[in-house]
Amino acid sequence: MLFFFLLLSSVCLPQVLCVQIKCFHEIIMIGYSVYHSYHLPWFRTLSWYFLLCVNYFFYGETVTDYFFTLVQREEPLRILSKYHRFISFALYLTGFCMFVLSLVKKHYRLQFYMFGWTHVTLLIVVTQSHLIIHNLFEGMIWFIVPISCVICNDIMAYMFGFFFGRTPLIKLSPKKTWEGFIGGFFSTVVFGILLSYVMSGYRFFVCPVEFNNDSNSFTVDCEPSELFQLQDYGLPPVLQSITGWTTVKLYPFQIHSIALSAFASIMGPFGGFFASGFKRAFKIKDFANTIPGHGGIMDRFDCQYLMATFVNVYIASFIRGPNPSKVIQQLLALRLDQQLHIFNSLKAHLTEKGLLPALEEAA
Repeated sequence: MLFFFLLLSSVCLPQVLCVQIKCFHEIIMIGYSVYHSYHLPWFRTLSWYFLLCVNYFFYGETVTDYFFTLVQREEPLRILSKYHRFISFALYLTGFCMFVLSLVKKHYRLQFYMFGWTHVTLLIVVTQSHLIIHNLFEGMIWFIVPISCVICNDIMAYMFGFFFGRTPLIKLSPKKTWEGFIGGFFSTVVFGILLSYVMSGYRFFVCPVEFNNDSNSFTVDCEPSELFQLQDYGLPPVLQSITGWTTVKLYPFQIHSIALSAFASIMGPFGGFFASGFKRAFKIKDFANTIPGHGGIMDRFDCQYLMATFVNVYIASFIRGPNPSKVIQQLLALRLDQQLHIFNSLKAHLTEKGLLPALEEAA
């Protein structure tokens, strides 16, 4: 478990941050060169300043949300957490004022173009990478499976298109074919089910990262939820006649992996189509030449960002429920009189529901 946390903190999180910074740099440099913004005062400085502000806001929100107990124990962190949004707004407002003061009469329109360019880039890149971090903290499986499904779909769509491709799919990407699209879909669904089965059996893949107040350390140890416990599922009559089985043992997460795989196969490529349209609009072949023969980092991650958003929305909509440990953490941060008031309200509610006497008799 310690190895897992070291892997998460020293490899995955810095890697996501590095990819985010590089993607931001590539898109900003395209705007810088396309609009010939070489003489705009403070443009690049302000772009990186806004990147710093947005990251401070998002990472601060994440730390406060997932490590509330740790934040409340350390006085400097507690103060920063309490006034985090005000500090973030003040930082952004400073950058906004710097932009207004940098306006030059002969460059007004171009400066506002680039101001909008920077903010759209922040929305596309930083917000999505923030959601990737959130997915990571929900459990490594929510990070690895979606990313692997996108990679699998890219590979299998290329393979099916190379060997069987005949029918063009979309004009934005002339090399994409319906045969590759359909073959990639079925291959990715099968791959997602198999990978989910393997990963669901290991706690360090399925347990979320939490701060243990008793041991004063980060942990990824938990009792796996029903989502990661084998259950019997009845097979349709057609499959029963073929296989001779009436039931099959599956992890419920494998059912959810079908939705993740389907999105990676059907909607994920539209991230690539969007990137292709963007490059055609500005008459460039690649976002950069960071990877020889493959373009820039953004060329490799155009589908991943869309996938990260879907996974985060999917978890919030269909997976995540009320978290008792977070509720208790927040209760313990209240004043004693507030805690007593909540205790009395909860006691009255349980008594009204007829649960408290039963609990007292059991005790």
